[in-house]
Amino acid sequence: MGGVSAKVDKRGQITIPAEIRKSLKLEDDSLVIIELTDEGILIKPAIVTPVTPEEYTQYRVAEFLLNNAVGNDDYQQARQTVEEMGLDPDEIAHDKPC
Repeated sequence: MGGVSAKVDKRGQITIPAEIRKSLKLEDDSLVIIELTDEGILIKPAIVTPVTPEEYTQYRVAEFLLNNAVGNDDYQQARQTVEEMGLDPDEIAHDKPC
């Protein structure tokens, strides 16, 4: 899919075209991550995993921190936090930010 134009309104909001929302399965109130890159703005679906508090093991917290890092600085901070938890970030399944 090629680039699509969108207008920024006076509140700083844009509308993601329906075709893109459908392809990403974004619905009303979907959470997204907005990242500033060298090329511009990257908008991607956020990973949301509803769990009860007792299911938050150290591993799951580490996985959440690493998967939801926005940008390299945030990712490096997440790695440091995971290491401080006594875990190896390279052993945790996650996607690195662009």
